[in-house]
Amino acid sequence: MRLTPLIVALALLAGCGGGEPRLLNLSTPGEGPDEFRILPTKPLELPQESAALPPPAPGGRNLADPTPEADVYAALGGNPAVLGRPVDGGIVNYATRLGVAPAIRPELAAADREFRRRNDGLLLERIFGVNTYFDAYARQSLDQYAELERFRRAGIRTPAAPPEGTEPQLVVRPPDAPAPR
Repeated sequence: MRLTPLIVALALLAGCGGGEPRLLNLSTPGEGPDEFRILPTKPLELPQESAALPPPAPGGRNLADPTPEADVYAALGGNPAVLGRPVDGGIVNYATRLGVAPAIRPELAAADREFRRRNDGLLLERIFGVNTYFDAYARQSLDQYAELERFRRAGIRTPAAPPEGTEPQLVVRPPDAPAPR
């Protein structure tokens, strides 16, 4: 009987949670390091001439700043100098030939926020922080094996997929059956 007020208080707190609905509850246990906060910089080098240094400016580039796109481009045999050049707008012009919705990003963000609000899980799932992401988006997910079979029936080659007959098979066992060894 002493737990009843505590349960009611928890239920009220879970029901009053405003803000962004969180379907995927990921958190780090404790105050440990976060590997995504670490930004490796290039080694510091003194240029031959001080004129080669960029002028100091707030928010400006530093020679030791990481340039992952240029580094990958160079590692794959490309010329990183072409990354700063203006690109041919042919593909953009073709993609936008029927018109564009200038406010598509805010519209999609609002629609997704509303979808997450409607599908944010049951009361106990919200109280205990259970992931409801996969349940909420299950109707929008693609059955990869059904699509693979559809492609194969249509005669479309699927060289990146495993050869036919080697796909994992779903084995359904009764709940009281012992697990295979």
